[in-house]
Amino acid sequence: MLISLALGAGCARVSVHTGSLPPILTQHELNRPYDELGVVSVRRDRTGAPTDISPADYTWAYDALRSEASKIGADAVIYPEVNISVEQYYVVFPTSHVSAKGIAIKFR
Repeated sequence: MLISLALGAGCARVSVHTGSLPPILTQHELNRPYDELGVVSVRRDRTGAPTDISPADYTWAYDALRSEASKIGADAVIYPEVNISVEQYYVVFPTSHVSAKGIAIKFR
């Protein structure tokens, strides 16, 4: 029974969003009028040493912002802010908090 469970889990599929996500734009890339749809924010906690923080954590933050913006029909995200904080004191495992926010916009 354990073997069949392991073989069945290997064939499991994960749904992946295949559409294009809205870009993150800088201030000088905005050349058209737009309306602000709202603030999008994401947060993730990760365990590991503070030295384990890598560019992949920032990539996750930007991709998650873009994904959240696409859920509300945004054309782009502006003013992204990514913050990674590390707990100074811990009992068993150190934890880092990755949070990001930005403004979702729709071009007129």
